[in-house]
Amino acid sequence: MALSPLDIHNKEFNVRMRGYDQDQVNDFLSQIIKDYSALLKQNEEMQKHLADAEEKVKYYNDLKDALNQSIIVAQEAADKVKTNAEQEADLIQQQAEKNAQDLLTSSTEKANRIVGDASEKAKKITVETEDLKRQTRVFRQRLQVMLESQLEVVKSPEWKELLSSSDTAPDVLDPANIQSNLDNQPAQPVESEQTAVADDDQPGYTEIIFPQEDDDATPAAPADDTEK
Repeated sequence: MALSPLDIHNKEFNVRMRGYDQDQVNDFLSQIIKDYSALLKQNEEMQKHLADAEEKVKYYNDLKDALNQSIIVAQEAADKVKTNAEQEADLIQQQAEKNAQDLLTSSTEKANRIVGDASEKAKKITVETEDLKRQTRVFRQRLQVMLESQLEVVKSPEWKELLSSSDTAPDVLDPANIQSNLDNQPAQPVESEQTAVADDDQPGYTEIIFPQEDDDATPAAPADDTEK
């Protein structure tokens, strides 16, 4: 056990002959007590500073551990955020690709529908055009037959006999005073089967029968002019 200043001060020595001078010894012990007290006080202060330093070291160590733990947590959070961001980016990319594919499919289907409708309309127009051509051919054939029939009526002997000069007519007639016999003749109706109404009381009626031809019928041959 370490000596205290009081132990040094109370220490007593035996007196012997030819021993040390007591006053010198006491003075020296007083100096030792003083220095020892100062050393003890300094030692207490050093102990106190050491305790404070150890406490601060402990505080900083705890802070370091907390910071390390925070860094670890932050790193884990950053990794988690990064992972979530990558997953979300992948989902967004997949959704964008799916939307693009759906849009492409929808556009393709719409384009195909438009092309199909246009093709159907083109086919319909072609059919209607061919039908119109067929009807035009039939009309042309019927018109040709009607005109040929009318021409045959005009070329008939009755017209020739009607327009021939009478035997009782004078040999010389004044063209300024004479009126053509043709103007005095009643108009002779010529009607087609589609518009004429049969009337047995009207003389000179001419009935024209249109031929019933198929779509692929060829036009009738024109009448031979040699029959005039």
